[in-house]
Amino acid sequence: MKTIVYFMCFHFTTYGFKSLKMESVILFDGVCNLCNSSVNFIIDHDKSNRFVFASLQSEEGEKILQKTGLSSDYLDSLVLVEGEKVFTKSTAALKIASGLAFPWNLFKPLLFLPKAFRDFFYDIIARNRYNWFGKEDQCRIPTPELRQKFL
Repeated sequence: MKTIVYFMCFHFTTYGFKSLKMESVILFDGVCNLCNSSVNFIIDHDKSNRFVFASLQSEEGEKILQKTGLSSDYLDSLVLVEGEKVFTKSTAALKIASGLAFPWNLFKPLLFLPKAFRDFFYDIIARNRYNWFGKEDQCRIPTPELRQKFL
């Protein structure tokens, strides 16, 4: 059984995300129940310990958004930052899935579908995520065991 604790937006480190050993940073909507469930899913299936996370609403998330050129109030999509590359929407979701353990990495070929087609479906879910899955008043704070996975 997983425990999810919600509190104020969590800021774990004060140094830049490039100093971490992880390859990829995932920025997510910290008050979105679907997004928080997705983070839990990724943590459970990230066998290579590749991903670290930051809420889009956190100070660290806003810093990373600014470094990538996205607006600091960007909440439209999941964001994946890999080095200097930035991915959003369905591309971010599929690239994350391709970095997970089998069978989730089998979604990688879907990247060959046209981005407009993929994002059409992504946008429907994104627009309705609060209505369908709910929303918290405050951002998630990780359990002590998972703190090293969050910026």
